[in-house]
Amino acid sequence: MKMTVRLAAVAMAVFISGFLSGRNFDFTINAHAQSNKVFELRTYTAAEGKLPNLLARFRDHTMTLFEKHGMTNVGYWVPQDSPNSENTLIYLLEHSSRQAAQKSWTGFRADAEWSRVMIESEAAGSIVSNIESVFIEPTNFSPIR
Repeated sequence: MKMTVRLAAVAMAVFISGFLSGRNFDFTINAHAQSNKVFELRTYTAAEGKLPNLLARFRDHTMTLFEKHGMTNVGYWVPQDSPNSENTLIYLLEHSSRQAAQKSWTGFRADAEWSRVMIESEAAGSIVSNIESVFIEPTNFSPIR
């Protein structure tokens, strides 16, 4: 139930941010079926006291590396309410297909720059304690389509 509420909240945040920014989210069912486009909703739980470090790593390095490996950054969020506001990063990536996602993640994980960034950012200890990943697609009744 908690994950369902989280997914609904993130989906609404994506819609609102797209609407406010004027981004054209073309999520029509026919276009989606033809493109195999998928979205990956990822939730990171930071180690205690390490959320600022995790946010800095994404802001300063990870987002650029994702783009380098063919992933599209859609949005990044932190919860407003405790206790999750103290240790949680939620973000959404766009991939052209599940196969493209797998290829992108393989390339990302093998990237020497990512290895360097990860080692440097975790010099004082691990900054991530848990990662959840869910591949999602818009429904035919979604306001974002």
